[in-house]
Amino acid sequence: MANVIVIGAQWGDEGKGKITDLLSASADVVVRYQGGVNAGHTIVVQNQTFKLHLIPSGILYPDTECIIGCGTVIDPQVLIGELDRLEQLNISTRNLLISENAHVTMPYHRLIDQASEERRGSYKIGTTKRGIGPTYADKSERTGIRVLDLMDSQGLRQQLQWTIAYKNVILEKLYNLPPLAPEQVIDQYLVYAERLRPHVVDTSLKIYDAIQKRRNILFEGAQGTLLDLDHGTYPYVTSSNPVAGGACVGAGVGPTMIDRVIGVAKAYTTRVGEGPFPTELDGELGEKLCDRGAEFGTTTGRQRRCGWFDAVIGRYAVRINGMDCLAITKLDVLDELAEINVCVAYEIDGLRCEDFPSNARRFARCRPIYKTLPGWQQSTVHCRSLEDLPQEALNYLKFLAELMKVPIAIVSLGASRDQTIIVEDPIHGPKRALLHANGKPASLEV
Repeated sequence: MANVIVIGAQWGDEGKGKITDLLSASADVVVRYQGGVNAGHTIVVQNQTFKLHLIPSGILYPDTECIIGCGTVIDPQVLIGELDRLEQLNISTRNLLISENAHVTMPYHRLIDQASEERRGSYKIGTTKRGIGPTYADKSERTGIRVLDLMDSQGLRQQLQWTIAYKNVILEKLYNLPPLAPEQVIDQYLVYAERLRPHVVDTSLKIYDAIQKRRNILFEGAQGTLLDLDHGTYPYVTSSNPVAGGACVGAGVGPTMIDRVIGVAKAYTTRVGEGPFPTELDGELGEKLCDRGAEFGTTTGRQRRCGWFDAVIGRYAVRINGMDCLAITKLDVLDELAEINVCVAYEIDGLRCEDFPSNARRFARCRPIYKTLPGWQQSTVHCRSLEDLPQEALNYLKFLAELMKVPIAIVSLGASRDQTIIVEDPIHGPKRALLHANGKPASLEV
C-alpha cells in the first residue's frame, strides 16, 4: 500500500496529467485536491487525446475510484460537460465522487474575475478569467456556495437571492456591467444539482476508509509549486495551494497518511501568464521550444513562455514539497539542440544566490547563471530504457538529478503512455539514487 502525492515542480504545465495517468495504473483511488477549471491535464491514449479540467486523470481506468476533494472549486457546467464527453466516448464515470464540501463557481465569479483582470491594465496577473480567484475569495469570506448547498433547493434559493443581489451591486456600480437575474441563475444551478447528485458524498470519509483498507491512493494537484498562493511568485500565483501540504487539507487526510511525494518537471521550463521568469528565452530559440513542445495551455490555449531548466526553483520545489523523486517530461523537445543551458544559480545585485528568494522584488531582479552541457542531436522519442538514450541525454538527466538533490524515477519522451522510461517504480520502489554516473540504474542509497 502507498499513498502518493504528485505535484508540479515548476509553474504548472509540467505534464502532470500524463504522469498521473501512468501512476493511476497502480492506484485504487485518485484524488484531485485543489484548483478548479483554471487548470487542465492532457492525456494521450492510443492516439486519442483527453483534456480534463476537474475530473481526476484516473477516470480512464474503469476500476479506479476518482475523487474531487473539498479543496477544489467546481464549475458545474464545465464538470457536466466533461462527464458528457467521457460518456460519449464510452468511458464510465460511475466511479467519480464529488466532495459535498467543495465550493462552487458561480456566474458572478466569472464576471468579476474577467472585469477585475481587465481593470488591472498593465498590472494584470494573468488570471484565466474562469472565476477561480473570486470563488476562493468567497470561500475565505464565508459567503461561498458549496456542493451541499446545491443539494438543498430551498436553502439554495434563499442563499442565492441575497448573494446575487449583493454581487449585482458590485457588477453594476464597480464594473458597469448588467445585473444577473437571480431566478435564472438559481433555476440553472438546480438543474446542475440533479445531474451531479448521484456523485456527491463525504469524500474525506471515503478516502479514510480506503486508507484503512490499505488501498493505493494517488493525490493529484493542479498548477505547480511556483504558483502556490503562499509559496509561489506572489502575486502572480493561483488562489490555492498546489504544494504537497495542500493535498492533506484539500483531500481531508492527515499528514501521517502520506508515504511519498513525486515531483514533475519539464526538461526545460515554461510559464503561462505574467510574472518574473529568469531563464525565459526570447526570439527564435524560445519559439522553437514552444513549437516542438506544443506549448499552448490546455485551459486557455495561451502560448506558454519557454526557457532553460531552472535548478534554483527546482531545489526550492524539492524543499517545499519534501519530494522523494522526480519525473522529467518532454526530454525529446531538446533533441535537436547542439548545446543546452541549465540555470544553476542566480545573480542578484551582483551577488551569487543558489536559493530561491522569498522576496518577490528580489526575484524580479534575478539573472540566471548557466552551466552549458552538450546536446545529443538525435531523436529520443523511441527510447524505452535508459540504455536506449544517447550518453549526452543520460548525462543531462544525471546533472539535473544532482542539482535537484533528488533521484529521477520517470523520463517522458512524448505525449503517449508508451513514450516513457520507468527507471524505477516511484510508488513502491525504495528511495534510491536512480541514475548513476554512467546513466545505468544504481542501488546507491541517497
